[in-house]
Amino acid sequence: MIKRLKRFLWLAIAIIVVISISLGLMGILTAQQSSISHPLTSLTEAEISTAVSVIKREKTLSEMAAFPLIALQEPDKEEVIKFTHGKLFQRKAFLVIYERSQNKTYEGIVDLTSKTLSSWKEIPSVQPAIVASDYELATQVVKADPQWQKAMQRRGITDFDQVTISCWAPGILSKQEEATGNRLCRALSYYKGKGWNYYGSPIEEVLATVNLNTGKIASFLDKGNVPFSKENWNYDVKSLGKLLSAPKALKILQPNGASFRINNNEISWQGWKFRYLMHPRSGLVLYQVTHDDGKDIRPVLYRASLSEMVVPYGDPNPTWSFRNAFDVGEYNFGLLANTMELGKEIPENGLLLDAVFANEQGEPYKIPGVVGIYERDRGMLWKHYEYNTQRNDVRRSRELVISMTAAVDNYDYSLNWIFHQDGTLEVQNELTGIVLAQGTAAEKQSDDNSYGRLIAKNIFGVNHQHFFNYRLDFDVDGQANSVMEMNVKALPMDEKNPLGNAMPTAVNYAVAETPLTTETAAVRDLDMKSSREWMIVSADKKNTLGAAPGYMLMPEGNSIFFPVEGSKIRQRAEFATHHVWVTKYKPAELYAGGDYPNQTQPGQGLPKYIADNESLMGEDIVLWYTMGVTHIPRSEDWPVMPVHRVGFKLIPRGFFSRNPGINLPE
Repeated sequence: MIKRLKRFLWLAIAIIVVISISLGLMGILTAQQSSISHPLTSLTEAEISTAVSVIKREKTLSEMAAFPLIALQEPDKEEVIKFTHGKLFQRKAFLVIYERSQNKTYEGIVDLTSKTLSSWKEIPSVQPAIVASDYELATQVVKADPQWQKAMQRRGITDFDQVTISCWAPGILSKQEEATGNRLCRALSYYKGKGWNYYGSPIEEVLATVNLNTGKIASFLDKGNVPFSKENWNYDVKSLGKLLSAPKALKILQPNGASFRINNNEISWQGWKFRYLMHPRSGLVLYQVTHDDGKDIRPVLYRASLSEMVVPYGDPNPTWSFRNAFDVGEYNFGLLANTMELGKEIPENGLLLDAVFANEQGEPYKIPGVVGIYERDRGMLWKHYEYNTQRNDVRRSRELVISMTAAVDNYDYSLNWIFHQDGTLEVQNELTGIVLAQGTAAEKQSDDNSYGRLIAKNIFGVNHQHFFNYRLDFDVDGQANSVMEMNVKALPMDEKNPLGNAMPTAVNYAVAETPLTTETAAVRDLDMKSSREWMIVSADKKNTLGAAPGYMLMPEGNSIFFPVEGSKIRQRAEFATHHVWVTKYKPAELYAGGDYPNQTQPGQGLPKYIADNESLMGEDIVLWYTMGVTHIPRSEDWPVMPVHRVGFKLIPRGFFSRNPGINLPE
């Protein structure tokens, strides 16, 4: 009897344990689903804290250790594609750790579920992005330096608090600087005076290079006294004085609410569905972009992001020639995002969303209103007027915009992903902010300096370029894709083309669509003469007309990279020397200029990615598109330049069986 009772008790305990474990797992799953419902959910504040605590527990870090980057370690692509709601999934964090005293960089991956360090490795001979403590240290070192103090005194500046120090990544290094491997920054000086817009008063011909490891001046240049503007360039309403007459109120109303829906970080609108994430380096990233054609939900892109930027300045003066900013990789573009306001950056009918980041101490923080999403009118979507019956059929176009803004020192940028009702996805970058000014004695424009233009008295705008590279991981109707280059070539006048008006297609045997079969063959440039475009097509699907469904890259304004062959910046920013690159998908290949562009060696990023020259036929492929702006400054750009827009479109070609906006209601 006692034995039976004991058996019963043990059985009861076992059942209770099993039930408890099951309930515990269910509780974990429920808790995970309630706060983190998808593998591509951004890291939470708690997860960031967990990741940092695991690193500090497992590794002995110095007090000077910094965390330049903490981001979601993106899960395996196949796992994400196959993920279904309610399924358990792993959560991992990726961290970059910099030890200033040792001048060493490490990468760690933390398993957030088990709270363990799953990967730790030193990355030799690299420098991570500039962090806040670099700016602070540079300012202290420069202002305490006797050479710098004397340079200021020679210019009549005795109150050093009236000088602002701007810390730049060092850009082009000398052979000696390369050999030391030290972490460096170039310190520029600006006079504040009584105004707050110090960018109008650059203290020219003075350049201090700071060794951020030793906290000492590595080199110092003072090439002579150049006058700087003494005017107050503040541009607030009070400083500007007389204002233009205000236009009458223009209200954007949606009395029935917005048409888009948000579920955590998933957004759906007019057949489109996608996820978004604010990445500390790349900024606003889109994932799993699909379109519902009425029958099927069809993939278009798996991941789309700004990959890198480079801004080369065109003055050979040693105090300027180093200036070639990689705004994404050298400064962590995403971390420079700023809070927006309804009725300003985002129209009043929009919605503002928050983002969670980590500072260099590894502490999480939230930026409110850093992502904006809104609908706007785009004019006509389609129209036809029939004269015989006076029938007028027309539909109004609307588009969905998801946007962010970032301030990179003097320049401001906005990134806009724009979804259209005709199946088009558009990228539009906006450039504004303050031109990087050069001090000059000139008060009138002359031909003495061909490296820019006088934009105000004592203020010279140096010629420069802005190049943006976008990484577009296409999955057009699945992962088996190929890339085609489309060229139009006019036929000569002959008996088949007597009027010379023929614009050929592949059917009449003039060059139209050419497959780019390998990675090296797919390094291409724009050609206006042939109206060149590129198309990503499904390798195993056919549309209703028997052709491969695809999405076409339609370039808009662009430029060539002007630094010449053999130049150091051309070697560092090789991604900008061609407009299109295509690679076979590899999850670690995310950045066109390489993982660590700060003080990088030549040939990083895309040149390395294509070195194995893999096949692109029927593969999971990534298209990288580079677009550039050549900025010759003008007086109208000062003191804050009007917005300049540059972008491209991804347009369906054979993806839909008809106009996808044809059945919109009136």
